[in-house]
Amino acid sequence: MASTEVHEAHGADATSVPSHTGEKEFSGVNMEEKYDDVKVDEKEIEEELDLYVPLKMDPNLPVEDNPLTARAVLVGIVLGALVNASNLYLGLKTGFTFSANIFGSIFGYGIVKLMSKSCHNWPIFGGTFGPQENSIIQAAATGSGGIAGIFVAGIPAIYRLHAIEGTPQENFGPLITITLVCSFFGLFFVTPLRKFFIIRVARELKLLFPTPTAVALTIRSMHAGAAGAREAISKLKALALAFSVALIQRVASYYAVGLLYDWHPFTWIHIWSKGTSWALNIESWGWYWEWTPAFIGSGILIGMNAAISLFAGAVLAWGIIGPTLVHYGECIGIQLYPDDPYWDSLYSFASLSNLGKQTPSPRYWLLWPGVLIMVATSIAELLVQYKVLAHAGKATWKAICRGLNSGSIKLTGHPNAFFEGQASKYEDDPNMVQDSARPEDQVPMWQWMTGLLASIVVAIIVFHYQWGMNPGLTILACLLGFLFSFLAIQIGAVTDQTPLTAASKASQLVFGAATSGKGYSIIDAQRINLVAGGLASGAADVGTSLTSDFRTGFLLGTPPNKQWYAQAMGTLISVFLAPGLFVLFTTAYPCILNGDEHCPFGVPSVAAWAAVAQAVTDPNVHIPWSSGIFSIVMAIVCVAQVVVRHFYLVGEREWVRDYLPNWGAIALSFVLPSPVFTTASLFGALVAFAWRKWKISSFELYGYAVAAGFIAGEGLGGVVGAILQIAGVSGDLLGTNVGCPANEC
Repeated sequence: MASTEVHEAHGADATSVPSHTGEKEFSGVNMEEKYDDVKVDEKEIEEELDLYVPLKMDPNLPVEDNPLTARAVLVGIVLGALVNASNLYLGLKTGFTFSANIFGSIFGYGIVKLMSKSCHNWPIFGGTFGPQENSIIQAAATGSGGIAGIFVAGIPAIYRLHAIEGTPQENFGPLITITLVCSFFGLFFVTPLRKFFIIRVARELKLLFPTPTAVALTIRSMHAGAAGAREAISKLKALALAFSVALIQRVASYYAVGLLYDWHPFTWIHIWSKGTSWALNIESWGWYWEWTPAFIGSGILIGMNAAISLFAGAVLAWGIIGPTLVHYGECIGIQLYPDDPYWDSLYSFASLSNLGKQTPSPRYWLLWPGVLIMVATSIAELLVQYKVLAHAGKATWKAICRGLNSGSIKLTGHPNAFFEGQASKYEDDPNMVQDSARPEDQVPMWQWMTGLLASIVVAIIVFHYQWGMNPGLTILACLLGFLFSFLAIQIGAVTDQTPLTAASKASQLVFGAATSGKGYSIIDAQRINLVAGGLASGAADVGTSLTSDFRTGFLLGTPPNKQWYAQAMGTLISVFLAPGLFVLFTTAYPCILNGDEHCPFGVPSVAAWAAVAQAVTDPNVHIPWSSGIFSIVMAIVCVAQVVVRHFYLVGEREWVRDYLPNWGAIALSFVLPSPVFTTASLFGALVAFAWRKWKISSFELYGYAVAAGFIAGEGLGGVVGAILQIAGVSGDLLGTNVGCPANEC
């Protein structure tokens, strides 16, 4: 889940912990969007801290000559691998992925602190441990925990549309190469963006990067002397306990899913009434309760505004609009058990199969307003920050002039007056933040530039020979990946949302137009649409995550080249890990790819990507007229709210912003296949709200650690479930489905 939130941090005290107050705006997170772990409220902390310069650290901390240690990288990679596995499970089940930052920071602190104390001055494992090394752990974790997004969306959609032959196991080589291209293209092109977003325009445009800032504050607090160490141990214990509870609960629930995981009160009413009630009509719309630690944890993170908006969107979509569409014959449902009179009133209204061949489901109708709201809101958020676009143009021009002036000096021995003048403006920009990193600590230009060119060349070769896409379309996908990264980084730096779903859908629309009328078969056009969209959104996902890491490192004074090397090593692991986990899940659950209605994985992102690909490539698949009109109207309303919020609700009227509906969250509810996850998130938000009211210091100490543990624990439990499924000892064989509708959950 991408990714939007406004949280507060009490920054006056070096040992304070960021605390949550506000909302998480969704830009469709992924779905494929990332839920980030902790947030800060810029208004409160800016009164106490200047967060556009490195944080002041405990003066008693030892000097970290080289924070890039083997133990930090190894621990970060292992923790990131756990998050990667968790994200594959959660992404396939719900469409959401989660950030590795707070999980890696806290768990990494505990592990390396133990090594530091136990191993003393042993090579590799021993030695002092400081905040910069802690940020290296997080950077490696982010690298190895990334790129799961393409395997919960575009890649499985290719198989679902039969646009590729064979199974994921048989296509393991192409899966690795597409992951390699997406990951390292994002890693290389994002490197110069550090200078632009974190150094050049951050202060003037108030690019606070709330989540990375909160992570940096958390790391600083854990290294703030004895008190910080005690606090860190408390966090670690809370995270470990929540992780263990969620893992055990998820594994145990496979054997009694209707008792330990899914509660279906309307099914129970139907059973108690001996099949005479109207309760299955409500059950059919997805109104049941799920004890999902991951989404209870996400609710703890996202705040009341976003949680209420998410739930309100579900009520609007699945309680009002959907039933109305079915009532008037605009959409239909699929009867799940037509031959069983006891269960014949149970329907599915979320099918995206047989598009263009029958009346669509409410889910297909709702998909388009959800997508357009996300895209329109994201573009509006970017345009109202028009200064960043002007800065980008000026900075690019001045950088080019500086390069041309340097070339003139080398060739003629004399500077060019015009280029020198422009270059001096670049150097003397008064809005630039002072970069604390020494020149020798910067990532050398030749490294990222060579890597960028190599990744583009490899992309052209891989996509041409393995995926049937010509070089022109590959270059277009690379350009879109850079553009969407720019958009996502800028929006995320201000609102903490990462609009990757909007970016992915926009790329699909672009490639639908690019392949139209070019002689491609429908299958070929759909395959190109999905892999090109995967390249653009996957690279943007990686680029956004790594820029956030640079922000955390900047605040902690970590050399950017050390961070970059840690990110690269973690990313290399993810290139092999993510495809392997995808093979694991699709082997255990073939329904992920074949679209079985009774699949335990809802694969909402997969279905949405496939539906958009069909709509823009298949002339027989159309967007319902009424859905299109409704989408346009809602997009206009959402854009108007963005404009009003940015230009009118300022100064003494700014307090009204906290009460505006979060249209990104509402749109996300339109795209999800049922409201079940929104109810769990609302429950988590209510728990967090009550917890803060009861004892705010307790919530600040434990709240985010518990949430991160819940998310990672359930995700790893899903991986264990896939292994049990392959081993033939899974819950569907040895467990019970009592309490489930038609004895299936």
